[in-house]
Amino acid sequence: MPTMTNGTPLDVPRGLAGVVVTDTALGDVRGREGFYHYRQYSAIELARTRSFEDVWYLMFHGELPGPAARADFAARTAAMRRLPPEVRGALPAIARAGAVSGPLAGLRTALSLLGASAGFRPVYDIDGDRRRSDALAACAAVPTVLTALYRLGQGLEPVEPRDDLPYAANYLYMLTGSEADAPRVRAVEQYLISTVDHGFNASTFTGRVVASTGADIAACLVAAVGALSGPLHGGAPSRALDTLDAIGTPDRIDGWIRERVLAGERIMGFGHPVYRTEDPRSRMLRGIAQGFGSPLVDFAVEVERQVEAILAELKPGRELHTNVEFYAGVVMELCGLPREMFTPTFCAARVVGWSANILEQAEDSKIIRPAARYVGPTPPQPVPAP
Repeated sequence: MPTMTNGTPLDVPRGLAGVVVTDTALGDVRGREGFYHYRQYSAIELARTRSFEDVWYLMFHGELPGPAARADFAARTAAMRRLPPEVRGALPAIARAGAVSGPLAGLRTALSLLGASAGFRPVYDIDGDRRRSDALAACAAVPTVLTALYRLGQGLEPVEPRDDLPYAANYLYMLTGSEADAPRVRAVEQYLISTVDHGFNASTFTGRVVASTGADIAACLVAAVGALSGPLHGGAPSRALDTLDAIGTPDRIDGWIRERVLAGERIMGFGHPVYRTEDPRSRMLRGIAQGFGSPLVDFAVEVERQVEAILAELKPGRELHTNVEFYAGVVMELCGLPREMFTPTFCAARVVGWSANILEQAEDSKIIRPAARYVGPTPPQPVPAP
């Protein structure tokens, strides 16, 4: 871990790239291997074999649940899905105010209100059980808030959560008003599991910085959502799908991609700051998409093939492959999710990873307080007379 030498701050790369800032037992991303894990398990294997609730339990408790613990945890978290009256009553106004910015922006306001109405206290002042209880309540409420804000923005009434449906099935039910078929529920669940956590990305780090101040769970999550809302972080799934729309047909792929690569533009859905090989999430989601069988999937696979070939030709030596956003957009489109809900759906999964990181950070009483190098005019200078 970087330390100060004789009180002098150390220089580090821009964006803290590659700088280790803490220890974690939650997981890691091994970019050169194309592998990432939650605790001691492969995240992709978990997505293929386990439920969302199982992975949520793992992130919070450090182990996978047995049958009794699984049933208890599912029942406990399902009972937390209904919003406090103060939050539920404010959602129409939040939706109207955020008509342009959408559900993710509204979530920040709703989370603040949830924390206040539920009496969330600073993590510094409460024990681990109370922190975990607050985090469970926040995670359970997020899908309810996001789907309600979306429906209100569409002129529809929110759909109340159901206790008898698992996390992913209930999310789709609240979004559409009807139960989705099993293949689509499972596809969305696997996507959600694969995006629960992913190392010290910008939003996770932001949530941990706020947690290091001892703030309450809601404040930490609001900060993380704010970081996610930036287009360089969480806004790419729908943009990657927009790229497929803009290309339109297979005969336009080569010319469309070459023009943009030569102009120095970024191709949405390709490249990742950590992976130097294929993104394992993209590989899994490609397989899920192909299981549906669709002209959209065939087109996406052909775009992927040609883009990688063109990038290898025009940018030799750089490993640029599809990232999670490329096929995430395809899968969500096939499952009937509206594009404006792609990033909020990502958030409905990542809130569990954020919360696990917040809980872990709360165990460390040291505030995160880096330094900056001043490069402005030399001080002190005389203050000009008014």
